[in-house]
Amino acid sequence: MDQYVIGVIVANVSGVLSRVSGMFTRRGFNIDSLTVGETESSGFSRITIAFHGDDDIKERILQQLQKLHDVREVEVLDSKDTVIRELLLIKVRNRTEIRQDIMTAVEIFRSKIVDYSPTALVCELTGETSKIDAFIELLKPFGIMEMCRTGIVAIERGENCLKTVK
Repeated sequence: MDQYVIGVIVANVSGVLSRVSGMFTRRGFNIDSLTVGETESSGFSRITIAFHGDDDIKERILQQLQKLHDVREVEVLDSKDTVIRELLLIKVRNRTEIRQDIMTAVEIFRSKIVDYSPTALVCELTGETSKIDAFIELLKPFGIMEMCRTGIVAIERGENCLKTVK
């Protein structure tokens, strides 16, 4: 099964996200990642959805999404022509004996410490999912207290873009 990332431009109105995610639920499709935010035009939002499936599942999802009332544009994003990123906030134990090791990991991964207390450090990292996963694995031995990560966001390179007007 392949992973697909699709961009969906929708009207920025109440209930749209529920209808889009409900379409996946009703048909038994699983969403790996879902992010949503306002576009350059305040009347529209962009939903980025990642899911696993075959070509048949992908086509069915695209057809069903295009039928939804507030959906303006749906496009499968080609991984070769798309910038894909994710954000991680991770809180690790702050102990004197491991602090320098954590600081080294932060530097190597081009992360940054966004909060510091005597007992915990909060690090922020943006990158591809594999980079996020590797950073988490590296910090596990130091004592991860809490973490949260966004879903992926994706945008096509160059002049290609999803249009906010149908």
